[in-house]
Amino acid sequence: MRNNEVMLMYLEPVCCRGYKRLAAWAACVYYLFWNLESLHYATRNFHIYSFYYNVLFLILQSELLAEDMGKKTPTILIFLSLGSCFVTYNIIVMIIQDRSIGSSEWLVKVDKLLQDPVVVMPKHLKKSRSENGRFHVALTATDTLYSKWQSRIMYYWYNKKKGLPGSDMGSFTRILHSGKADNLMDEIPTFVVDPLPNGMEQGYVVLNRPWAFLQWLEMATIDEEYVLMIEPDHIFLNPLPNLAYGDYPAGFHFNYMLPEKHEKIIRKFFPEEKGPITKVDPIGNSPVIIKKNLLEEIAPTWVNISLRIKNDREADKTFGWVQEMYAYAVASALHDVQHILRKDFMIETPFGKETRNIFILHYTYPCDFNMKGELTYGIHGEWSFNKRSYIDELPPRNLPLPPPGVPESVVTLLKMINEAIANLPNWEAT
Repeated sequence: MRNNEVMLMYLEPVCCRGYKRLAAWAACVYYLFWNLESLHYATRNFHIYSFYYNVLFLILQSELLAEDMGKKTPTILIFLSLGSCFVTYNIIVMIIQDRSIGSSEWLVKVDKLLQDPVVVMPKHLKKSRSENGRFHVALTATDTLYSKWQSRIMYYWYNKKKGLPGSDMGSFTRILHSGKADNLMDEIPTFVVDPLPNGMEQGYVVLNRPWAFLQWLEMATIDEEYVLMIEPDHIFLNPLPNLAYGDYPAGFHFNYMLPEKHEKIIRKFFPEEKGPITKVDPIGNSPVIIKKNLLEEIAPTWVNISLRIKNDREADKTFGWVQEMYAYAVASALHDVQHILRKDFMIETPFGKETRNIFILHYTYPCDFNMKGELTYGIHGEWSFNKRSYIDELPPRNLPLPPPGVPESVVTLLKMINEAIANLPNWEAT
């Protein structure tokens, strides 16, 4: 029902004494429904309409009270009290939202920007896809068998999703940081860069990632204005639009990235004069969609911070395998680059359950289940898929699907891997 029809419905009975009481009780029912919806939706216009409706409702009920003077009407009083509360609530929400639209600090509160469909994007950030443009998909990889089979599957799904409606996916580059060409050069567009000098990575191969991006950005020709940084164990579930907004890159909130918890260590690399610890986003470098010029600014600092963390005994021990992720987050903060966090950017199996409306699937964790479909994480399951089981050998064709009861995301993962393997040429020669 339209808002003006709602108002007319309850204005007319006010003038018709015989139907006033019936209209009041009908208003009570619709009143509760309307305000429950008002609590759910966060659009400014909805709160304005809700405010007008609450005022109208209070006027109507006040007239009834005036007629019933001397009579006890507890039910009406209850609805009047609720109405007053909702009027106040809607006024406050409208004020807050007006202020937030004009405040750049709103962007720093990343939890406010989870992009739930009912949350309105601030006006100064609203841009169409055509304004944002396409992004270059950049994958860092090595020439190991483990990296190559994942890269082939990832590139297969990139090609399947790139041309679909809603996609802003541009060209693709595998940044190969092994220093020499491999047998996938003709299949996957590849740019070869050097690894870190001997000994600098100290057994932590991921340190080559920022170094690889720095070389690629300096030497390659990149036509797109934006870059998506991605990893071999990512699969595109849906066509990916450009989720960045101008100078605000799009990232994914990793729940194990805890800058505030580790503030003492992070302050070694991000001193207090640079700002509050909340400037360090709970992200890694992948997946991230970012303007190319911003990444060019961040990359040298990212390399430097990565090496400093690795050479700091406390930081190295505390951050472990995610230290390069912290390095990117710190480097971004040092350059005053804040990320918009998108909860629909990626899902991680086996913990994420549904793939609907998600763009990327990340399969770094083991998927272990019993035959009842119950997760047995940390214990090898009766049914299991773990990418690390295929470090020195290829995943076979037609991997068995999980038992009933397993999350849809895990089933989707196995189906997508099987489809890619079935359609990629010369799988056994990877």
